[in-house]
This record gives sequence, C-alpha cells and structure tokens, in this order.
Amino acid sequence: MLSAMLTSQRKNLILERLKRDGQIIAKTLSTELELSEDTIRRDLRELAADGLLQRVHGGALPASNAIADFATRQTIAPSAKSAIGQAAARTIERGSIVIVDGGTTAVQMVRALPQQLEATIFTHSPSVAVELFHHPNIEVILIGGRLFKHSVVALGAVTLEGYAQIRADLCFVGVTGLHPEIGLTTGNLEEAHIKRAMIASAAEVTVMASSEKLLAASSYVIAPIGEVSTIITERAAPLASTEPFEQLGISVLRV
Repeated sequence: MLSAMLTSQRKNLILERLKRDGQIIAKTLSTELELSEDTIRRDLRELAADGLLQRVHGGALPASNAIADFATRQTIAPSAKSAIGQAAARTIERGSIVIVDGGTTAVQMVRALPQQLEATIFTHSPSVAVELFHHPNIEVILIGGRLFKHSVVALGAVTLEGYAQIRADLCFVGVTGLHPEIGLTTGNLEEAHIKRAMIASAAEVTVMASSEKLLAASSYVIAPIGEVSTIITERAAPLASTEPFEQLGISVLRV
C-alpha cells in the first residue's frame, strides 16, 4: 500500500512530483497516498529545512538555488547571465534614469553598456558602481547604507530613503524566485524591502532571471507579478517556464 511507504520514499516521491508538476498540493497528495495532511506537511517542513523546496499555503513550490552568496552565484549559469545582461543593456535608452539592483547578472549588464551611453544610474551595489567607473557619460549615484556582505549591497533605512526620492524610467531588479501566483521573491527580508522600494520608484520594471529562478520561490515576497513589465531570460529556458508569464501580459525576452 502507498500508505506503507518509508519516510525517505515519500520524500523522494514528493521531490519527483515537484520536478514534474512544478508544485505540490498537500491535500491532493495526502489523498493519493492515503495519509493524513499532517504527515505530508511534516515531510514538506523537513524538505524545506533542507532547502529542497519552498513551502507555500496548501503545499510547496520548487526552491530557488539562487540564494547562495555573491561569490558562489558568480559560478551559476555564467554564460546565460552574460547573454541576459547584454540583452538588458540594449534596452537602456540615451538620457534614461535607471535603477540597477545588485547581483551577478546586474554586473554583467553594466559591463555590456556602450562606452558612450549617456544615462543616470542609481544603485546600492558597490560592484555595479565600480563597473561603471570607465563610462564617462554615465552619472553614477551610489546609494548608501549598511553593507550586506552576502549580496554585496547596501541595506537599511538610509537605502530605503535614498530610493524614495527617485522617479526613474526603468528599474532592473534581481530576484531569487519568480512565480506567476506568488510573485517576485528573495531569500532575505531586508533585501525584499529594498527591492520593493526600487520597484515603487520606477515607471517600468525588468527582471533578469536565468531559468532556475522561473516558477521557483523563496521565503520573502518582494511584489506581485503584475509589477513586472519585462522578463529577460535565457533562450534555453523551457517554454513551460515562460508561458505562464506571457499569458499574464508580461513581455518575455529569450536571449
């Protein structure tokens, strides 16, 4: 009987279903396995504690693997991030006021900006600011705060106040998870507040997301998916990962 499965067998089954279906509904799975919902929820809690999934109301979603520190993330999908960054750079128009988040893909984007581009870029990322040092026609406004070494970005009240004073044309925001129902998520509560302030200060929002972030979720919600104008992702991303966003009217650029 299915109900006689070992805990390890159940957990493996949960992970297989999550990979196949993109979500777990606890009530449905408990009925199928002839087990109580409490048993399934316990399995989900333990798998979430191991970082293997993200619990949500009623079940679970794939966990993002993009919550590692800045140095580790530099080794994840480097070619995809380079292509995404280059495509994002081409969307910045002359004279624009732009907010650029921290992160490895953001660094790739500013590296790809044309040398003679005229623009104003606000960022709370020292890494992004340094990359723009050799762009003579880009005014760089570095927003301060407490340095969060995990992501190499500024955080705190000073950072929030800095973004509150801006009305930008475009914001490039980084996420660790992007889901049509859950929205934009990240793995740190303070970062979620800063990213939310960035989004509120821009007319349009672009998310640069390699495929492992699509249909995944992290612990802290930044904003609903309706705040996003454009998603730039890699050409190899499965169509099943991008179609839910396109159905919501979001422009998806595959590069």
